[in-house]
Amino acid sequence: MFKLEDRIDGFNEKFGFYASYLVLPLIGVVVWEVIMRYGFNAPTSWAFELTVFLYGLHYSFALAFAHKHNTHVAIDVFESRLAERPRTILRITTNLVLFLPAIGMLTWHIGVMAVNSWQQWEHASSSWAPAIYPYKTLMAIGFLLFFLQGLAKLLKDIRSLKKSD
Repeated sequence: MFKLEDRIDGFNEKFGFYASYLVLPLIGVVVWEVIMRYGFNAPTSWAFELTVFLYGLHYSFALAFAHKHNTHVAIDVFESRLAERPRTILRITTNLVLFLPAIGMLTWHIGVMAVNSWQQWEHASSSWAPAIYPYKTLMAIGFLLFFLQGLAKLLKDIRSLKKSD
């Protein structure tokens, strides 16, 4: 049977890989807008907003993948000087005290914003006026996956600490 953290890792690995392809439609929209604006002097009313949406999704979907691979910016001046056991204890402590509460609250509030957006059938106030509720829902999913990846790292650290005893 797979451990919970292995399932989270596996899912976020696949999800992050496929979500990385969101950069392709993002590039397409930007190229289209540049061609229309500078080639034909006919800028679109939707391209800027769509690039914001696509980049926001690309960013939020990459959070868990980046956390899994330890590619977020980190200042590990103190941690790198510690032996393995104290380093693991420090990671567990910071995960419990900082990461899980902060990302948990962010995830919760983004989820509440998504629910409120669906209740209001929220649309952007631009001339294009796209629906925002699906976008906010996808952002909440991205942050939930980020939170779950932090939980998976915590479980791995606890497991490795128990093995070293």
